[in-house]
Amino acid sequence: MEIPINAEPCPVEAVAGIIGRKWVSLIIRDLASGQKRFGELQHSIGVSARILSLRLHELEEDGLVHRKVFPEIPPHTEYTLTPRGYLLVPVIDAMRAVGGNFITGVEKI
Repeated sequence: MEIPINAEPCPVEAVAGIIGRKWVSLIIRDLASGQKRFGELQHSIGVSARILSLRLHELEEDGLVHRKVFPEIPPHTEYTLTPRGYLLVPVIDAMRAVGGNFITGVEKI
C-alpha cells in the first residue's frame, strides 16, 4: 500500500525543525525572560562561542531573534526574541513540564 505524499507543509514538523536544532531550545528558553548579551547566553547554556554565534545567526535569519549591536568601547551585542520567536516560548515551557517526567523517571501526570 502506498502512502500518499502530503504536499502541504506540516506545522509540527516546521516547529520541530527549528527547536530540534542543537542548543536552540536553550537559547529560546533564556531569551524568553528578556534581552541577553552574548556572554550571558554562552555562560548560561555552556556552548562554544562559535556554535552559539552560528545558532543566533540562524535564528536571526529565521526572524526569531533580533540582534542589536551597541557601538561602544568595548562593543557589545544584545539579543531578544522577536514576536515570532515568542510564539515558541509556550512550546519550550511545555517541553520543560513534560521533560521533568523523563528526568526523574516518575510520571507526574
